[in-house]
Amino acid sequence: MIIRFDEMDLTVLPAFKGGEKEYRAKMFFDGSNRIMRGTLIPGASIGMHTHEDSSETIFIIKGQGALIDEGERKKVSEGDCLYCPKGHTHSLKNTSEQDNLVFYAVVAKQ
Repeated sequence: MIIRFDEMDLTVLPAFKGGEKEYRAKMFFDGSNRIMRGTLIPGASIGMHTHEDSSETIFIIKGQGALIDEGERKKVSEGDCLYCPKGHTHSLKNTSEQDNLVFYAVVAKQ
């Protein structure tokens, strides 16, 4: 299967998971798993949330930001791969004042 994000509609999610500003994403969903190309504009975030029945892998392709992983804040940037196992909690924020944070994310139901 080929997933062509450029051919998908853009979804804009304000205050996603309680975050700041908005999360912009092009998403593939097969009924169980999500594969996304996401963008956080400067200052935007995905709020703190727990993966109760899934894990999430995020690959940063552009920009910089901060990951809060189980309460610990860590800087992230282009080329980093982030992993949140089932049952764990995290959030992601674009800490730049001018550049978007762009990433691919896979949320796999377990």
